[in-house]
Amino acid sequence: MDRRYFLKTSGIGLASFGFMAAAPEFLHQFAAAQTVAKGYGKKKVLVTIFQRGAVDGLNMVVPYGESEYYNLRRSIAIKKPNETGGAIDLDGFFGLHPSMKPFEALWKEKKLAVVTAAGSPDNTRSHFDAQDYMESGTPGYKGTKDGWLNRVLQSTTKKDESPFRAVAMTQSLPRALYGKAPSVAMTNLADFSIKAGIYSQNMKGGFEGIYDQNSKDTLGETGKETFEAVNYLKQANPAQYKPENGAVYPTTPLGRSLAQIAQMIKAGIGLEVAFAEMGGWDTHSNQSLGNNSSQGQLANLLRDFSAAIAAFSTDLGKRMDDVVVLTMSEFGRTARENGTRGTDHGHGNSMFVIGNTVKGGKVYGDWKGLKNDQLNEGRDLAVTTDFRDVFAEVAQKHAGARDLGKLFPNYTAAKEKFRGFLG
Repeated sequence: MDRRYFLKTSGIGLASFGFMAAAPEFLHQFAAAQTVAKGYGKKKVLVTIFQRGAVDGLNMVVPYGESEYYNLRRSIAIKKPNETGGAIDLDGFFGLHPSMKPFEALWKEKKLAVVTAAGSPDNTRSHFDAQDYMESGTPGYKGTKDGWLNRVLQSTTKKDESPFRAVAMTQSLPRALYGKAPSVAMTNLADFSIKAGIYSQNMKGGFEGIYDQNSKDTLGETGKETFEAVNYLKQANPAQYKPENGAVYPTTPLGRSLAQIAQMIKAGIGLEVAFAEMGGWDTHSNQSLGNNSSQGQLANLLRDFSAAIAAFSTDLGKRMDDVVVLTMSEFGRTARENGTRGTDHGHGNSMFVIGNTVKGGKVYGDWKGLKNDQLNEGRDLAVTTDFRDVFAEVAQKHAGARDLGKLFPNYTAAKEKFRGFLG
């Protein structure tokens, strides 16, 4: 599918992911964003962060109370909390990787919850397939056309919604936001390389075709307003953005993405769903630095990851009453380290949920253990919480989605399966 269309006269790139009939209406909505000064009222915002590449959840959320953990990972295991370079204790059994110090305050303030042994019922070890299944919300089935986040937006659509309801800080629209509900992907606010989400299977001629058909009644009339809408966000001057409450974002892609998401939340443009991602988690070799398991490749990634999210929470302060951050990765990694001081593609993993309304300071989920007969296929942490149940709890309790059956086709999502990390 060619998703890139370009309107030379406006300098706005549009990626097409919706129904053609919706295109003119979306462009009207986009142009109407100039009226954003009137405000869209207080919105609940769901921020999702995808750790692409399959993070090693067993060294991210360390089961130091499990003796088998140290038998399986002779050289890369994170030491116990009372040892040098040891884990940050959470509950006497689990701990955080020591480089995730920025998360410690969130945990103690009960604003951070962990869901352990979470993942997909599908056993694929393919990054591509597992990411597709997680973002579509239909593990094991590749025919789903829209993404789970877009279905959340579809289920909660009201009149006069902001064209900036869903924003992905990515080069192209992520699979999770494919669908009927308009979604915007931008690399950064200053540049505003934008691709508006209006997906169509039968679009003829791409965006150029829409332009020819609607130049008089759509773009011709609203071109000036469209530029004003684009400029509205530019005027926020992201380069001069000053975080609040002493927050310091790391100068990394994830740090910049979350800083700009915070900026959009503060701007009151009607944001409801934000998507960010961070790669580099496929640690097949040299996961740690020499004999120091608390430093090295994984440690650097986790330091950036936790520092960016903690800065985001600090920056928003009281606004986090209306914001929930949810993290995910396509699958975990093998319980046993491999011969190159790394880990291979696995199964069960951990997810983080952060926010002022989160029932934090607790690890949720059923832990089977790491002994051979407790592992998935004798090699991975077993999944005891379907990732769709985590998504469903956030979608219903925070985003306001009602019909869980429509959110996750061919799956019975129900309150009885919720882990209870949200009130």
